[in-house]
Amino acid sequence: MAKITGLGGVFYVAADPEATRAWYREKLGIDGEYGPQLNWSEETGDKPYSLISHFKDDQYIKPGKGGFMINLRVDDLDGFVALLKSRDVDVLDSVDEGYGKFAWVLDPNGVKIELWEQAEAPE
Repeated sequence: MAKITGLGGVFYVAADPEATRAWYREKLGIDGEYGPQLNWSEETGDKPYSLISHFKDDQYIKPGKGGFMINLRVDDLDGFVALLKSRDVDVLDSVDEGYGKFAWVLDPNGVKIELWEQAEAPE
């Protein structure tokens, strides 16, 4: 059965994306072609995981601000989209970009969720 396999990324609006990427590269030591990239193959811990946590209010998030999207990895996008539709989830759009397949849905709060089936490993 098609299923979510992990967190593909978190995307948010920044006034200066290049300066933000530079901060992540310079301050946190993470870099990548499209922004800070964390490679699961480099994880040495036992049973690593990603977490999506929900809060009743924004106290834990402050002083952070909104404007984000969650990307979730899937192992079979076509199968997962079919599963979502069978569960009456409105799929906004889907596309094959060559380097990966994508589809988008909204969660109950209106947060955009991007589903991603990776086609190839990044260089």
